[in-house]
Amino acid sequence: MEAHTEKSVIGFVGTGVMGKSMASHFIKAGYPVLVYTRSKEKAEELLAQGAVWKERVADLAGEANVIITMVGYPHDVEEVYLGEQGVIAHAKPGTYLIDMTTSKPSLAQRIYEEAKKHALHSLDAPVSGGDIGARDAKLTIMVGGDQEAFDAMAPLLRIMGTNVILQGGPGAGQHTKMCNQITIASNMIGVCEAISYAKKAGLDPTRVLDSIGAGAAGSWSLNNLAPRMIAGNYAPGFYIKHMIKDMSIALESAKEMGLLTPGLELAKSLYDEMAADGEENSGTQALIKWYERNQRP
Repeated sequence: MEAHTEKSVIGFVGTGVMGKSMASHFIKAGYPVLVYTRSKEKAEELLAQGAVWKERVADLAGEANVIITMVGYPHDVEEVYLGEQGVIAHAKPGTYLIDMTTSKPSLAQRIYEEAKKHALHSLDAPVSGGDIGARDAKLTIMVGGDQEAFDAMAPLLRIMGTNVILQGGPGAGQHTKMCNQITIASNMIGVCEAISYAKKAGLDPTRVLDSIGAGAAGSWSLNNLAPRMIAGNYAPGFYIKHMIKDMSIALESAKEMGLLTPGLELAKSLYDEMAADGEENSGTQALIKWYERNQRP
């Protein structure tokens, strides 16, 4: 299939914080876009832009020849792809399936095998870059699957991202995303502790960021999320509940490989406390609240 032509009909499942922006780039690029999400209200903005609503995943799967999913949890991915009314049971032979949800590597491998039985092409392609990267089409996209399928879909993936790399066979994209989340998990602790230290020392944390963000301490989290922490802006670019999900998958995968990840375990314990305090729908930058609540006078 020639991917970068008017022949591509994009079916997009999941139009949340990131999925909405990702799907909109295809509409702007002139592709026919079919959408499905459990709450139609979440898709209203896309429908106003020209997307077509489908009542069931099965309906979408039967009409699209490229199906992209951006849902919440592994059990959602499993239902969307492997359920009786799911993608694999209803997609046309030759259709390309691209799961961009952060999910289990083992599930990505299972979907690949089932897709292959039905003459479908499957890629696992989780992303990094949050709401800003999704909005600006500058996502990092980590891909697992066959080289041929990657080559066919790369032009479409580059409509959503600027750093698109095939990491290996099925599941490799998800394993790479685990590396990403492990890095972020410990880094967020450092960002929160740096801001807390700056405030305790009587410094202007914004001026501190101007210095350390340009040096060796610089990172995406420091430069993009620390200003939100300082401003008290906890709106989700990425939900705490989803970060906990990702860390749980990473811990499970690491355990299966016999790998110790004490930094990841610490980060998850702090985020678990935040969720227990009712912050599960806040952005990950709300971790700073843990430090604010646990500081001595």
